[in-house]
Amino acid sequence: MLEIRPNCEHCSTSLSNTSTEAMIYSFECTYCKKCAITIFENVCPTCAGNFTERPIRPSNMIIKSPVSTRQILKPKDISIFNQLKEYFLHISPEKR
Repeated sequence: MLEIRPNCEHCSTSLSNTSTEAMIYSFECTYCKKCAITIFENVCPTCAGNFTERPIRPSNMIIKSPVSTRQILKPKDISIFNQLKEYFLHISPEKR
């Protein structure tokens, strides 16, 4: 089951279960759209994968499968990330 994390791991913006601003990649790291698209330009700073919009867990499933309350904050060093980004930016996600 997908872990619905409560915040952007880079800037700590709050991302509720119903947020349409939450972005994830295949290892469930969670970022806000501003960080994922504007700063990281669709290149995950951890694994170089691409981002997708995080699904919203239906409210009738929250009791059975609650969302996470554990905040994760791992701001990335942008100068180091920019080197990674430059390498992967022009390679389509399925070929990274």
